[in-house]
Amino acid sequence: MATALLLGAAFAGGFLLWNLFEYLLHRFAMHELKGKGIMSREHLNHHVAAGWSFSSIHLLSWAGMLLVGFVLWMPLGWVTVSLAFGITVAVGWTAGYFFYEYQHAQAHLSAPSTGYQRWLRKHHFHHHFGHPNSNHGVTLPIWDRVFGTLEVPAQVRVPRRMAQAWMLDAHGELKAEFADDYVLVGALGTDERTAQLDRARAFASVAPDA
Repeated sequence: MATALLLGAAFAGGFLLWNLFEYLLHRFAMHELKGKGIMSREHLNHHVAAGWSFSSIHLLSWAGMLLVGFVLWMPLGWVTVSLAFGITVAVGWTAGYFFYEYQHAQAHLSAPSTGYQRWLRKHHFHHHFGHPNSNHGVTLPIWDRVFGTLEVPAQVRVPRRMAQAWMLDAHGELKAEFADDYVLVGALGTDERTAQLDRARAFASVAPDA
């Protein structure tokens, strides 16, 4: 029983360790660097596009997170407690990372089906469209609350040109079931000037204009 509890704590610790790094990387390595370096540049381009699609960058990210888990956290846990503990911390870290990757992708690609998913989308899209310097934790609000960057909007203003497909009905209007959480603002379509402005604002971590 003691061993099971210890390994359970190791898994939870690894998962929450990733969650802390999810916050720190998002806030500092992605936004504070304002496009300097591949991680920041790719993330801010994600803000420009306001969508999600698979790319080879994801493979590099996955490999990097696995290396950190099994080359850093696993040996550290092994030395301080035991090999089984170290492996379990690394597995928890990896599970936390892939949980983040899945939930982030799904937030952009599909409508919420649970209360948690509804919260995550509203929390995350406020980061995209309301205040890019808040809500850096995608999957949990713990560290935003700790570091004072949590914002809980009554409603998220979504520029029409950046609305997620799952938000819209066949006529391009917001589906009624999402009216409590979102409101569409601005015009549909992007001209050259708007595209340049969107990019400039994203790389300055400023919300897009309506």
